[in-house]
Amino acid sequence: MSSERTPSTPDVEDLGLQSDCGSCFGLCCVALPFAASADFAIDKDAGTPCPNLESDFRCGIHRDLRPRGFTGCTVFDCFGAGQKVSQVTFGGQDWRQAPESARRMFDVFPVMRQLHELLWYLAEALTRPAAGPVHAELRAALEKTERLTRGSAEELTELDVPAHRGEVNALLLRTSELVRAGVPGRKKERRGADLMGARLRGANLRGANLRGAYLIAADLKGADLRTADLIGADLRAADLSGADLTGALFLTQSQLNAAKGDAATVLPRNLSRPAHWG
Repeated sequence: MSSERTPSTPDVEDLGLQSDCGSCFGLCCVALPFAASADFAIDKDAGTPCPNLESDFRCGIHRDLRPRGFTGCTVFDCFGAGQKVSQVTFGGQDWRQAPESARRMFDVFPVMRQLHELLWYLAEALTRPAAGPVHAELRAALEKTERLTRGSAEELTELDVPAHRGEVNALLLRTSELVRAGVPGRKKERRGADLMGARLRGANLRGANLRGAYLIAADLKGADLRTADLIGADLRAADLSGADLTGALFLTQSQLNAAKGDAATVLPRNLSRPAHWG
C-alpha cells in the first residue's frame, strides 16, 4: 500500500487482516477441501482434518510443505479470517472441545475469509489519494463490512456474500479507474483475458486493467506492471523476475506466493518477497 497513509486511514494490522495461525484452530486445514493435484498431494473432503494437522492445530510438515507436495498450502492466505472465527465468532472455543459447533465453524470460515479479503481491498483503496472522490463511500463500505464480520455464526452463514461483494466491487472498480487515469498514455484493457503462458517479457503494462486475467505460467520477466489493476488475476507460476509492481492495485500476498520471481522484482511496500523465490 501507499506510504501516504494518514492517521485516519485504516491499517491491515488494526483490522486484523494478517494471518495469525497461533490464534486459529487450524480452520484452513479442516474446513476446506483438497484435490490431489500439482497443489496438493492428497484428496481431502471439506470438514475433514488434514492428516498433517497436529493436536495443537499446527502443521506437522510446515517447513517441508512444498517438497511434500502441498504447494497450495504455502499459497493460501485467509486474510486473518481464521483467528477472527476462532477467537471472536466462537469465543476461543475450538471444534475439538465443542464438536457440536464444528460444522457451523467450518461453514462460517469461508464466509469470513471473503469478508476479510474485501476489507483488505477497501483498506488499500483508502490509501490511494487519487480515489479521493469515493473515499467517503469506501470508508462506509469498510465500516459495514467490518460490522458484518462481527455477526453471529447464524448471521454470517445466512449472509448474501455475492450481493455484498458486488456493492464493494463497484467501488473498487471506480477506485481503479481513478488511480489508473493518472497514468500517462493509453492503458491496456485485458480484464478477464486468457493470457496463460503468454510471452509478455518486458511488456509495457503500466496502468493496465488485468482484473481477473488468467496469467498462469505467463512470462512477465522485466514487465512494467506499475499501477496495473491485478485484482483476482491468476498468477500461478507466472514469472515476475525483474518485473516492476510498484503501486500495483489490489495485489495480494497470496498472488505473489503463487508466482515466481527474484531479487530484482520490485514489490509494493505492503507485500513481502516469498521465501521460495530465493
